[in-house]
Amino acid sequence: MAQEAKTQTELATQFEAVLKSYGFSYYGVWMKSRTLGYLDSTVLCGRWPEGWQETYAAKKFGMVDPTIRMLAVAQRPFRWREAISMFRSDPNRKRIQRMMQDANRSGLNDGYTFPIHGRNGLLGHVSIGGLVIDLSPAEMTMFDAAAKKMFWRTLELSGQASLFEAIKSVETTLTRRETEVLHLLAEGMTSHEIAKALSISNHTVDWYINAIQEKFEASNRQHVVAIAFRLGLVS
Repeated sequence: MAQEAKTQTELATQFEAVLKSYGFSYYGVWMKSRTLGYLDSTVLCGRWPEGWQETYAAKKFGMVDPTIRMLAVAQRPFRWREAISMFRSDPNRKRIQRMMQDANRSGLNDGYTFPIHGRNGLLGHVSIGGLVIDLSPAEMTMFDAAAKKMFWRTLELSGQASLFEAIKSVETTLTRRETEVLHLLAEGMTSHEIAKALSISNHTVDWYINAIQEKFEASNRQHVVAIAFRLGLVS
């Protein structure tokens, strides 16, 4: 889907159609500032309730937003309510509660955030929200892949992909079996599922994944997949 889009408008239309089919009304794609992080992040594209972004900025919710703070430690997609729960004892909990009350009044009752990682760490994120919608693990994996494609294609179409050209490319070559494992890993399969699909042992799958992780200089499996998407090794 994402790679076939020729314009940002076409890309947004395609992504919004997927969101609508699951009941989501709003979304945003952000790029983290290379100097100030999320204190000065860039909104690449999105659609939020009327007036919400102005309210968010005017009340400086970015300083206490639990979803933004969770991005600093998250290595996987997370639900907004998870972030809120994580900061329930925070000294700023009253401001967090006011933020959530304002969000609920605007129609942002719940949602999900998908971190986008590169070789040098967190690059940005994609958030989707609106009504309270329960996604299955398989659906979370699907949306995670869609978010990564959306992020990188948005950068390409907006001419900002060059900002990351300085990131060192992987100079090593994956073996045929490592490539097979990488593609299945990117589809959200566990070691057990990959082992079953390739008729090899779980231990062997983990050995291949560790080898790929070492070649990519990745911190974990999620980081491996993020790098693979960035380099166009999977789509």
